[in-house]
Amino acid sequence: MQIAQFLDYETAKIDALIDEQKRLIELLKEKRQAVISHAVTKGLNPDAPMKDSGVEWLGEVPEHWGVKSYKYACRIYRGKFTHRPRNDPKMYDGEYPFIQTGDVARAQKTIETYSQTLNDKGAAVSQKFPAGTLVMAIAANIGDTAILGFEAYAPDSVVGFKPTENTNLEFLRYSLISALPALEQASTQNTQANLNIDRIGSLMATFPSLDEQERIVQHIEKQLYGASELAKEASSTEQLLKERRSALISAAVTGKIDVRDWQPPAGSDTVNSNTSVQTERHYG
Repeated sequence: MQIAQFLDYETAKIDALIDEQKRLIELLKEKRQAVISHAVTKGLNPDAPMKDSGVEWLGEVPEHWGVKSYKYACRIYRGKFTHRPRNDPKMYDGEYPFIQTGDVARAQKTIETYSQTLNDKGAAVSQKFPAGTLVMAIAANIGDTAILGFEAYAPDSVVGFKPTENTNLEFLRYSLISALPALEQASTQNTQANLNIDRIGSLMATFPSLDEQERIVQHIEKQLYGASELAKEASSTEQLLKERRSALISAAVTGKIDVRDWQPPAGSDTVNSNTSVQTERHYG
């Protein structure tokens, strides 16, 4: 009984801290989305004349910007893996990197590592993407994007984008991130949401001049640097707190911590707000 009370009290404090880190991460994600969306759809000049784009998710855009579908800004091609069953071990453990949606999700910006490889048989039934390809997950974690840091193969749950000469690769990535709500709306619902190339290619987006695209990319990266570092710190803190929680429980139930004389502090029937991380302090 004493151990249970001790753990209830101590783990509640840790859980409150974990929840604060999660909220901070979500707020930073919202800030990231807002910064990107505003820059790639409204531009950097607040005094620029605007026009109605005629596209619901875009609204008004700078008058001198072009509005066109993604299929005119880049070539879109889909990964593949035609062999079934997909997990057939005869296809794997070779020399060819094989990326999947999880690899795209884990990448901050560039995919620099991989955990699975294909052999010659596997590569023959898959799709190769060259290094520098912008890739997007179109199943499971829809809309996650990253840039390949190496040549790799990918299944049909991943699509690749090769921008035209008038489209900046980084701008295209940010444009697709800003279009995430529209992409999610366009996804079909089967056993899980998914997209196809036609739906992505037909989605309308804004494309200023190449020079302006490059300036927008620089602006976004400057604006998001601090938030990105804070998000990494919060994620690391969350993981450390989870590890501390597990270690505390283990120590208590195995007797490594003597809690026989432990008593909860007076007035501690609920977790005090002083134990929480002040999210507002980090996120203005």
